[in-house]
Amino acid sequence: MSRTATESSFPYRPRSASRATHQPRNPRDWSGLNAQDILARYRPGHADPMHVLEVLLKLFNERHTALTKTVSHKTRQERADFLRRFFRDLHQRAGFKTLPDPRNLGQKHVHAMVQVWREDHLKPATIQTYLSFLRGLAKWLGKNGFVRRPAHYGLELDEYQRHEAAERDKSWSAQGVDIAALINKVCTFDPHVGASLRLIQAFGLRRKESVMLRPNGCIVPFASTGLPESEMQADRYVWIRQGAKNGRQRFVPLNTPQRVAAIEYAQSVVIGSDAHMGDPDNDLRRNLRRFDYVLAKFGITARLLGVTAHGLRHEALIEEFVACSGQQPPVRGGGPLTPEAETAARRAVARLAGHERLRASSAYCGKPATRAVSASAVGGGDIAGRP
Repeated sequence: MSRTATESSFPYRPRSASRATHQPRNPRDWSGLNAQDILARYRPGHADPMHVLEVLLKLFNERHTALTKTVSHKTRQERADFLRRFFRDLHQRAGFKTLPDPRNLGQKHVHAMVQVWREDHLKPATIQTYLSFLRGLAKWLGKNGFVRRPAHYGLELDEYQRHEAAERDKSWSAQGVDIAALINKVCTFDPHVGASLRLIQAFGLRRKESVMLRPNGCIVPFASTGLPESEMQADRYVWIRQGAKNGRQRFVPLNTPQRVAAIEYAQSVVIGSDAHMGDPDNDLRRNLRRFDYVLAKFGITARLLGVTAHGLRHEALIEEFVACSGQQPPVRGGGPLTPEAETAARRAVARLAGHERLRASSAYCGKPATRAVSASAVGGGDIAGRP
């Protein structure tokens, strides 16, 4: 299909390529119609497949694949970009002369594109994400189960299995970085970014969580956490909710001098009781860009110092393992623990990180040095902080 034919058949063309969007405006004649009625207006075999894809994106792209909620703008953009590229590549790289209507996507199309991904040597995590996006498309069309397991498409285990366990220590201290001195330099240059780094180090936050944290509004008494009294570790807790991955909010106790100091410094930087850690004159996107710019300015990159902001999160989570178990984790050469001690330490790490499964702790601490921890303990259980 030529570019000219595609563009001429799509009436809602963006004004320029630089301002292209995955959320076209609603056509006026959609008013009062449900999704099924709207799609019925575009007959398979007659409507431009790329036009139909844009209609589907407009109707469904804001929805979560599995949960009854909307997804972030970032996810919408990434999913839309992938699906557009997927259909273009069916013609340009997989050799299909005619693009299928998205509603008529078949197993042969998925098989062909998986082979393209194999040739590109995509990472397992990328392939998993792509298949997840395709499952979302299938769900929009009422075809649950259409996208099969990776092995069905000829992928070997090591081509789609994520390697979650850390094989090396990615923390700043492991790379010989003087953490306090470097963060102090950043604080002098940009207090907002410096405060975010201190919060990451103290609470194991993700980058986005640290920038969106409201240091005055996030402090809650233990009674407001909903946690069992048997789990009480402090009188006050930090409520991590904005920017949390998949909306999994959690509560972290203010039970160490480092955490208290990080919060107090953050409170001294922001202006207003409801202010977040980003510059108030910038939106979230610009604040995240500023964060990355400042880190690059001070060499906090994998290429220069061999560390990233995420390495500070590793630092915090490894320290949590040590505090709970009294021993270094396997990624630092720590030896076997009793099953009870191993499980307790990994549960603490996973909870602090905002993960539901115990096995997520392996991404920071390495694989357990003992086989005594049962598979059910490592793989299951809701251990995230309660809302």
